[in-house]
Amino acid sequence: MNAQRRRPTQVDIARRVGVSQATVSLVISGGPASSNVAEETRQAVLQAAAELGYTVNAAARRLKGGRSRMLGLYTFESVFPVDQRDFYFPFLLGVEEATARQGYDLLLFSSTTGADSRRIYTDGVNRLKVADGCVLLGRHLDRDDLADLVHEDFPFVFIGRREVPGGNLSYVGADYVGATRDMVRMLVAQGHRRLAYLKLSDELEPTRDREEGFRLGLDDAGIAAGDARVHPVGDAHSITSDLLRDWVSSGVTALLVEPGEDDATISAVAAAADAAGIGIPSDCSVVLLGDPPLGESSPDWTRYSLPREEMGREAVRLLLDLLDSDDREPRQLSLACTPVPGASVGAPPSGAPDGVGPR
Repeated sequence: MNAQRRRPTQVDIARRVGVSQATVSLVISGGPASSNVAEETRQAVLQAAAELGYTVNAAARRLKGGRSRMLGLYTFESVFPVDQRDFYFPFLLGVEEATARQGYDLLLFSSTTGADSRRIYTDGVNRLKVADGCVLLGRHLDRDDLADLVHEDFPFVFIGRREVPGGNLSYVGADYVGATRDMVRMLVAQGHRRLAYLKLSDELEPTRDREEGFRLGLDDAGIAAGDARVHPVGDAHSITSDLLRDWVSSGVTALLVEPGEDDATISAVAAAADAAGIGIPSDCSVVLLGDPPLGESSPDWTRYSLPREEMGREAVRLLLDLLDSDDREPRQLSLACTPVPGASVGAPPSGAPDGVGPR
């Protein structure tokens, strides 16, 4: 576990200003009794608190009965997932269901701080603190905000495995490593030995986990990593008929595709195969490493499905566990994905190198 810096305390503030901790507590609490503190001292305490990066200890507040019984849901995506066809919508359903079951209200954070950006902090202030804790989601997150949250005494759980330098955070993730490894094993059991992998080029945690699963699956089958094709996709237009034709002519019999945020990548694969005259799965099998983003499956893709509603429910459970516990250790959970057989995988075509019939 990476070491996290020690959070500043009221004792640290008291030492810097040269006053008692009780005086600091009066100023920080902001209650009526704080008027008994001289204005010059109050300003010195607040300035020292800001310089040290002090934040109010949420655990101490809970001991005083200060819980609002509100949980927040914050997304880094540009549009809040209220459309049923949005990839993130099932997460929202799971969060909402679990929150209501526990007798909490759900507060949705949807404001932006710029045309295309979402930030948790406004002028250095954590806007999420109006809730007791928060569930976060989204692919294009602000790493600085997330790192600040990790080092602040505010409970939160991310939906999806996420990393920040110098700290660990609580999350509920999908087991992309195991699910992708199982997809490779399934293809090998069908007789496929020449595989190609279309991965997103952003190198975020979900992509890295899928690639790890792909490599592990190759290792299990005794296939050298150099014998597999890996093609980063920064733009769906890079998936062309010439690319697929080249792969198939060189012996590739199965393609693994990481879905993007919309259906562009998947549609590009289908269009390129059609333009190249490559039949799926008669000439080349195709599996999706996840759900079609818009919830549709045409054609009937072989894939694995993420337990999105369950991930939302489990995120709330972990968040409440953080709220009710004295320790602040990160809670991290990985949930299994569900294989969906589909109709886009078959045996390799006869005459395919190293892959005639099931092995």
